[in-house]
Amino acid sequence: MTPAIQWYPGHIAKAERSLLEQLKRVDVILEVRDARIPLATCHPQIGNWVGSKEKILVVNRVDMISAQARTAWETWFRDQGDTPYFANAQQGKGVAGIAKAAKSAGTSMNQRRRNRGMRPRAVRAVVIGFPNVGKSALINRLLNRKVVDSARKPGVTRQLRWIRISDDLELLDAPGILPAQLKDQKAALRLAICDDIGQAAYDNQRIAASLVDLFKSLENQATDAAYIEALHDRYGIALADQTGESYLQQMAEIRYQGDRERAARSLLHDYRVGHLGNLPLEWPPA
Repeated sequence: MTPAIQWYPGHIAKAERSLLEQLKRVDVILEVRDARIPLATCHPQIGNWVGSKEKILVVNRVDMISAQARTAWETWFRDQGDTPYFANAQQGKGVAGIAKAAKSAGTSMNQRRRNRGMRPRAVRAVVIGFPNVGKSALINRLLNRKVVDSARKPGVTRQLRWIRISDDLELLDAPGILPAQLKDQKAALRLAICDDIGQAAYDNQRIAASLVDLFKSLENQATDAAYIEALHDRYGIALADQTGESYLQQMAEIRYQGDRERAARSLLHDYRVGHLGNLPLEWPPA
């Protein structure tokens, strides 16, 4: 039996406890998701955490999905009653709109304070999301300078801290928060493929083979996203009737002297940096 993908290191457990304490002070929640897997990067507790607070949904890494996928997700989220803010935090695209939304969310909060005879104060927002979805890059862009470490790997941010963006806005930077138990293993697989979970949680060869199988199953879900063609163009190997396992084996033999681990790492790296194209791993539920 294949071992389940699970990853809940001590710093995440500690961060979650601290986050729940700090949430009492927060006015607005910026929830950041990965545009390639917007459902897999939705924390099951987010509804409880938000409660009656304002929420701004940030769908980051929009540069890594096709225009068709973006339109499909925008329509789906709006149908669910959410307004998605699509962003590429690394490049700063879409960040101005997010800052504006956070400040306007705080206007009503300050009006309530005024009504009670209290002085207005800066809006307090928290940035919440899974590891490696781009929270730190977003904060750096909101500040227009690097104040938090940002890297395309999970587990860089380990402590909670408040950062003053302007006189109007304070941000709480929190480490990536994962559920203690990843009950949906299909979602966990997508997290591993996208590098949104620690590498200790999975086996590269299994995940790379699963990526190929996933490409196969997604081929018919989109008219402009040629998943199978992307593999052929990159590696010159036809997928045809092969499984992910046999494809990985053939790739290892042709390109890496039979080294499956090197083949797996190469395949995962190529997907993660966009060498296979702007291909999402999830489409909106029908």
